[in-house]
Parts: sequence; structure tokens; C-alpha cells
Amino acid sequence: MPPSSLRGNLIAFGLLALAVLLAFGLGRFPVGPGELGRLIWAGLTGQASGLPPQVETVIWNIRGPRVIAALLCGAALAVAGTAFQGLFRNPLVSPDILGASSGAALGAVIGIYFSLGIIGIQFAAFAGGLVAVGAVYAIGSGLRRGDPVLVLVLTGVVVGSLLGAGIGLVKYWADPYNQLPAMTFWLLGSLAGTAKPDLVPLLGPVLLGSAVLVALRWRMNAMSLPEEEARALGLSTGPLRVAIVAAATLVTAASVAAAGIIGWVGLVVPHLARFLVGPDFGRLVPTAAILGGGYLLIIDTLARTVGPVETPLGILTAVIGTPFFIWLLASARGGWS
Repeated sequence: MPPSSLRGNLIAFGLLALAVLLAFGLGRFPVGPGELGRLIWAGLTGQASGLPPQVETVIWNIRGPRVIAALLCGAALAVAGTAFQGLFRNPLVSPDILGASSGAALGAVIGIYFSLGIIGIQFAAFAGGLVAVGAVYAIGSGLRRGDPVLVLVLTGVVVGSLLGAGIGLVKYWADPYNQLPAMTFWLLGSLAGTAKPDLVPLLGPVLLGSAVLVALRWRMNAMSLPEEEARALGLSTGPLRVAIVAAATLVTAASVAAAGIIGWVGLVVPHLARFLVGPDFGRLVPTAAILGGGYLLIIDTLARTVGPVETPLGILTAVIGTPFFIWLLASARGGWS
């Protein structure tokens, strides 16, 4: 591994460790590093920690599931964004810009409207995200005039607006006393109230989709080449593209179903990872997963500590991601590089 890549991964792991310590330690019930270490040691060895039961309850039952959910959702969105950027050879692509998040949100809102369980909501979110990404890619490929980067971004904006209208229509139909407040709060993005049972339907899809993307990370280098060059290297680009889109949409849908719409993570984090370890997807995908988990964990910690009431995650990620996207759009030069 090149020294620069090693240094980048050390930085990513350091940020992740700092994010975990801050997430467990900060809050209305502070927990020091020493107490956290004693709890972890007691959990590994089966010995008594000697700490008050309130501390164990806060760590294992309240903050623990939320920390794990933030790590999973952040890593999922970052890996999905990295895959989409490489597949479409476009540094401005992310799950929310391509419509995956909006499509998954529409599917999940429909699931909430029909009072489906968490598995049904996740299936509806996956179907909605897959249809949305397929529509954006089909329309963008058919419109060959002008800058392909701009065409793809504008197509994603148009399809996202249509999906947003669908979300608004479902909200209009929803029960204003029970379903509508739940939809509105959920769409803003939040991990509040995450419990251990909520991790089961999130863990499976995220691990499965991420494993597929990690396994295909070397082929993503070839897929980022023009279509003819990728085929000349012996790749079956059609099935490979379907596998990458399906896996990236699966992890995005699982994240949306668990935490609502959390934008900008899939756009910002892949570029931060690329800055640390370079453009090789063999190193980029794992580093993006590490950075994405730590990034969203820091955002979630800020969300529950900066104000008297919890701030929705989507608001904080937009405040940080919007100026970054403007800078990226201004500095982009003709597509993927």
C-alpha cells in the first residue's frame, strides 16, 4: 500500500474513533472515556463494570443502537455515492441527486401510508429507488445533446422533483393525526428512538449491498472508463452495471427506510475519501465507508447536542453539503476525472 494511502486510511480511522468517542460521551448524560472503556472491557470479558446501572443503560440501550445505525447509514450512503460516481463517470453524482433517495423515500412513504411493517417499507423503498435511478439513467442516456454531466444532473433534478410531488400527494392523502406527522418527521432524517430491534432490518441489506460493492471495487476502475474501453478489457458491462446499481440502491433504500432522507453524504464523503487515498476504487470504496460512518456519526452527535431540541439530520447535512456542492460545481471541468 502506498504511503499516502496508508496515511489517508490512518486519518480515516482516527476520525472514526474520535466520532465514536464523542457519540458515546456527549449528551445530557455525559460518559467519560474511562467509563466507556470499563464498559467495553466488561462486555468483552463478562465481568461486572462496577458502574451505576444508568450508565450501562445509556450506553448499551440508548446510544449504542443509535451509534451503530449512524455508522451503517453513513457508510451505506458514502459507498453508494462512490459507486454511482464511478459508474456514471460523473463527480457530481450522488444517491440523492440521481433520485435514489427520493425514489426510496416515495416508496417508504407509500409503505407508511399502507401501514406496512419495516420489511415491507424497505422493500417498497428499494423498488422506488431502483425505478428512480433507472429512469434518470435512461433519460440522461437518451439526451445526448450538450454536456453529459449537466444533462445527468438536470435529469436527476427533474425526476427528483416529480418524485417529490408524489411524496407530497401521499402526504396530502395521509391521516393528518397519525400518519402525516410520522411522515414529516421521518422525511427530515432522524435516528432518534433507534432501538436494538431496528438494527436487524438495517444490518442485513447494508452488509449485503456493501459486500457486493466492495467485491466489485476493482472492476469499478474499468467501469469508470468509456463503454468501448471497458468492453475491450473483457468486462460484461451490462450485468456488471445492473449489479452495481442494484447494490448501491439497496444500501441507499435501507438507509432511507431506517433514517429518512439524509442528503449530501453520498456526494461529499467520496470526494473526501478520494482526497485521502486517490481515485483507485480498490482503496476508495473501503475508505469512503469508514469516512461515511464517522461523518454521519458526528452529524448525529451535533443534531442531539447543539440545541434544546434535536435537529433533523437532513438539515445539518444540507448546511454543510450545499456550499461544498457549489464549490465542486464551480471547479468541475468537463466530467469525470
